Amino acid sequence: MSPIVAETVSCQNQISSFFDNQRIALLLKQSNIVKQCGIAPVVVMRMIFSLVFTGKNLFRYLLAESSGAEIGKDSVYRFLNSSNANWRKFLHLLCATVLSKTILPLTAEETPKVFIVDDSLYDRNRSKKVELLARVHDHNDKRYYRGFRLLTLGWSDGSSYLPVSFSLLSSAKQKNRLAPMAAVDKRTNGFKRRAESLRKAPEVLKDLVQQARESGIRADYLLFDSWFAFPATIIGLLEQKQQVICMLKEAKTRYGYKGFDLTLKELYKSVRKRCGRAKILASVQVELGTDSRNRAIMAKIVFVRARNTKKWLALLSTDVDLADEEIVKLYKRRWDIEVFFKISKSYLKLAKEFQSRSYDALVAHTTIVFARYIMLELARRSAKDPRTLGTLFHAGCDELRQASFAEAVTLLLNSFRQMLKKFADEIAAPVAAALEEFMAQIPAIIRRPMLLPACIF
Repeated sequence: MSPIVAETVSCQNQISSFFDNQRIALLLKQSNIVKQCGIAPVVVMRMIFSLVFTGKNLFRYLLAESSGAEIGKDSVYRFLNSSNANWRKFLHLLCATVLSKTILPLTAEETPKVFIVDDSLYDRNRSKKVELLARVHDHNDKRYYRGFRLLTLGWSDGSSYLPVSFSLLSSAKQKNRLAPMAAVDKRTNGFKRRAESLRKAPEVLKDLVQQARESGIRADYLLFDSWFAFPATIIGLLEQKQQVICMLKEAKTRYGYKGFDLTLKELYKSVRKRCGRAKILASVQVELGTDSRNRAIMAKIVFVRARNTKKWLALLSTDVDLADEEIVKLYKRRWDIEVFFKISKSYLKLAKEFQSRSYDALVAHTTIVFARYIMLELARRSAKDPRTLGTLFHAGCDELRQASFAEAVTLLLNSFRQMLKKFADEIAAPVAAALEEFMAQIPAIIRRPMLLPACIF
């Protein structure tokens, strides 16, 4: 068997294992993705799912003799264009299954879990007739493109990232929409998706978080960039009992501090900074606003030194009891979603594999791309995390735990003594004297089990 054939067979086996272990056929049925005629939905989805791993597009795959003549182009597009399919529910069910069966058993209960929200450009710049196509502003290039805003909600425990849900946003402004909405039954999931795409991103963000929580996917904090850091959005999320950590930008927003309403720049000037080259310059509690019950909402703002510059950055946390260092540490996880966007666009053919004009097909294919990433993330976690070894890992931990603290220190000092013998006396003698003083200061109750004299040299 050639290496190429062996690699293809191994990839197909991994895909089959993923579909079987996660019970994709059942999840499709629960999401109202059912057979309309001919081929079962799980067969069609498995074929679309595996396209990117075979290196072929749909046309080349259907031409191949080994592809199977029972699946045709009409079956594929009938599957993608269904307006009755609830693709968001499918992604919620898949993530909830993966979390409960695989990820959470590998994660300590005290480890903070986070939601991450960000948007990225869904590029269809060469299209003209795609349903709900709009002029979308790209913050990175500072220009407009044809396409959609891909608003994505993800989940992370610091080791793994899973895409939970998304919304392909068109434009709330009629003048920016380049193509109209197709006539769809208002009772279908397809119409609900289209209506949602015409809303503003901060409103959709709150719905994505609420729906994920209702599906059993929970997180301690929600992370997002400064593009969504509006007081109304943050307070709305707090009313859903979702804590927030976000970046702030220098805008006209004012925060209550010691009886004054100050902008972010004015607030930075009024607080006392830490001396030296501290990475965290200052932190202060401010009043963000009032909720629907007219209660004051307090938040903590942490000012951080920007890397290699004299400028500063500001992070906001609605959990005022959270330590400054922990706020910065948790916000670092937001980079996981940037890695996800890069991999999805560069390797998993997001927005490139199908050139359909139907909005339903765009949503269906994006969901399949997200499912591909979940499979790859599971494979990466299984290969890198030793806890996936199960009983063997716990047996190793028990073996390590049998060594007491005193024995561990003894082994460490003996190893250091052997290493020190390789150096000249002018180096070894001062170090030996320092260690002798160190050992003499160790309490006798600890030094006695170590079976070492005050000087080990």
